[in-house]
Amino acid sequence: MKYKNLILTILATFLLSCSSDSNEQFNDVSDTIEENNDEDDFETVESYYQAEGFVTIENGSGGLVANLDPGDRFARDHDVIGDVNGDGVIDYIIGARSDDDGAVDAGAVYILFMNNDGTVLSNQKISMLEGGFNETLNAGNFFGYGVAGIGDYNNDDIPDIAVSSPVTPNNSLYVIHLNLDGTVKGFVKNENIMAQGLTAIGDINGDGRIDLVACNPGSDDGGNNRGAIAILFLNEASQVMNANTVTISSTQGGFGEGLENGDEFGGREAAMLGDIDDDETKELAVGAFMSNGGKGAIWILSLNPTTFNVTSKIKITDGLNGFTESLDLETNPNGSIGAQFGHAMCAAGDIDGDGITDLITGANQQNEGNGYILYLNSDKTVRTFDKISATEGGFGLTLGPQDRFARSISYVGDLKGDGSIAINFGGGVGLGGTGSLYTLFFRPN
Repeated sequence: MKYKNLILTILATFLLSCSSDSNEQFNDVSDTIEENNDEDDFETVESYYQAEGFVTIENGSGGLVANLDPGDRFARDHDVIGDVNGDGVIDYIIGARSDDDGAVDAGAVYILFMNNDGTVLSNQKISMLEGGFNETLNAGNFFGYGVAGIGDYNNDDIPDIAVSSPVTPNNSLYVIHLNLDGTVKGFVKNENIMAQGLTAIGDINGDGRIDLVACNPGSDDGGNNRGAIAILFLNEASQVMNANTVTISSTQGGFGEGLENGDEFGGREAAMLGDIDDDETKELAVGAFMSNGGKGAIWILSLNPTTFNVTSKIKITDGLNGFTESLDLETNPNGSIGAQFGHAMCAAGDIDGDGITDLITGANQQNEGNGYILYLNSDKTVRTFDKISATEGGFGLTLGPQDRFARSISYVGDLKGDGSIAINFGGGVGLGGTGSLYTLFFRPN
């Protein structure tokens, strides 16, 4: 055991000397040394986290009071948005892209004001009919298909949100400025933006504003349904600077070869991992959930720090680059095929304490839906993984047939303020479900 501690001490010293986040990483490794003083405990650890329960938020449960209808697709996408109402607790935005307020499938979003135990204190709906959103959406617009927390864009000390409505003739990105009560103070409409998913990726160009990835898995750029993403930069007026947009696809952004027809690269979410290989390029994980006939895959892209074009890439799927899970190719109840690994994902911080950001993703069409924590190597391959499902992962989830658990994923962080980590997973769409949000609480070992 003394040799393990010696190695960990050397690793901690190295991290302290070379990383901008070194103090936090040093503390993580130091904690690992303390926790591993009992060699028997060290040898019997079966995963890198302890499951500390979950909260289900759905129609009439978890504190949610909302008149959801079957098929509303509540939690189709979700994100944290910071503390909107000033009570010291992180709040959420939840998309319900098939809500019928004003028109069939026009869509809606919900601002959830949270308690720190993961239940809902109160909520505010934003649609054509509620929340002060003075906009006309067309039938089938799917407002809320993609949502993201973007920080305070209008400098009023209240966090703002971005919401996509990806269906023509109103395929737009809305930057919505909020009031303290979650209603709309104002909004900016950015037209001709195609986003079947949105991800906030931090401020990668250094202008002080959070940037976005717009996912377009249906793009025909380079071939039928090969997919694409667009990295969006917005100005002080909440307008997309179209001339600065970086598109990554089969034909653009330096991706090169690797995508095939039907791959649906872009998925529904991406995940910014940071510079995990310490070469001054940032790594962005992007799903291609119909790759390999529907099994699904994830591409980890290294981005040039100036142009944000791809400098290198690696593909993760079953049997490739360390991911040993067997993904299925069965026909699903909704007529699609395969497990659809990489449909959604989020960066999860460093759960295993090795100094490398971990990636949470899922295969929402395999069984009731599986979640996966991928523990990455610095070369972007998978070292090992944990599975979270109705039967694995230690949470004791109760999932129904066709639940599609992990169809959407977002990182919350230390909601309870006790050192645990909360991760949100969407599901609950099977057999006439309205949609559900599962908040799972992890404690890193």
